[in-house]
Amino acid sequence: MPNIITDIRDWFSRPTRAEILTLARKASSKQGLRITAQLLQQTDTLTKKDIADWRAAHQVALDYDNPNRLRLYDIYADCELDAHLSGCIAQRKGKVMQKDFRLVDKNGKEDVAATELLQQEWFADFMDYVLDSAYWGHSLIQLGDVIRPGDGGVMRFDGVELVPRKHVVPEYGRVVINPGDDWRSGIPYRDGDFANWCVEVGKPRNLGLLLKCACSYISKKNMLAFWDMFGEIFGQPMRIATTNSPDDSERARVESALENMGAAFWGLFPEGTNIEIKESSRGDAYNVFDRRVDRCNSELSKVLLNQTMTIDSGSSLSQSEVHLEIFERTTEADATMAGYVVNGRLLPLMVMHGFPVKGLRFVWNNAASYTPAEQREIERLLLEYYEIPADYFTDKYGVAIDKPREAKTQPDRFFD
Repeated sequence: MPNIITDIRDWFSRPTRAEILTLARKASSKQGLRITAQLLQQTDTLTKKDIADWRAAHQVALDYDNPNRLRLYDIYADCELDAHLSGCIAQRKGKVMQKDFRLVDKNGKEDVAATELLQQEWFADFMDYVLDSAYWGHSLIQLGDVIRPGDGGVMRFDGVELVPRKHVVPEYGRVVINPGDDWRSGIPYRDGDFANWCVEVGKPRNLGLLLKCACSYISKKNMLAFWDMFGEIFGQPMRIATTNSPDDSERARVESALENMGAAFWGLFPEGTNIEIKESSRGDAYNVFDRRVDRCNSELSKVLLNQTMTIDSGSSLSQSEVHLEIFERTTEADATMAGYVVNGRLLPLMVMHGFPVKGLRFVWNNAASYTPAEQREIERLLLEYYEIPADYFTDKYGVAIDKPREAKTQPDRFFD
């Protein structure tokens, strides 16, 4: 029997439709299991090759004298194209980005005007880059020019930009003109004017969580590619033509007619040609491919979210509550890290550039993260023991409050 898999020309190239039909003509139902096994073997071989590339990129990035992250960043960029991986990142980042924050003085009192300085697009972009450092590793963020508008305007930076990672050599604090240049020819960004406009996030040798995700992503990518190939071979009934004609030209006409039918319902064949439609029985491939893809997705979730059930289906309420608690702790750690960056690096630069934030610190408003039911319960308990100004409820709920009634008209269950 000819080896069908050797007809696949290259690991990275997809066969043409004509080649797929040729493979299908060569295969019989008895050969299907062998084809599945060979496709899996091809997947494993390709995965080993890609893993070898990943290991080589990792080693080059770790080189002490001349670190180079170019190849590793190319792999990271491919990883971010994965739908499950990007969904995990979006879920984790989104939880932090939706949190409310304040700028407070040493007594913990909010400076509303100063808080408004950060409630702008440039700061949202800045926080997005800060949170990305957990996945990509060290990041260098450059602040834009300071905009001082007239009356009624708010002082701000004219945007922020991520310095392209391929140009940054954080181990030695240099920015190189061309990716891959020797770091000794680069410009130091931790001294002089650069230091006044750049914010570093992450440790210099931190390579990010995508380093751990790459293995599972590579395996998943290759498995999906060969699953597609399997589907093209066995996804439609096989059409087998037989003819009694000894004439080679007649048989060539039959072969050409089969090859050019495509998805057409009809075909024109020489007289005496019999056409047989044979359904594929290779249903076992679903379990082989799908379970391996699911395992890769599970591994990605564990790396990025430290659990699986906030993005995948779970088996019980109690398990989901545990996984949700783990997710909350993970995002709180991200929020804490981002707070350190704002207080330790961004605010000092803002003071240097004339922003009125001296003596203030950035804090997350954790009260804003309570559920409506939790907030009502807290308010009810406070009202039992303390006098709360009516302005609090007016500002929060947009309801004008005149004066208290002599007796309440709503039962306690209103708060339940």
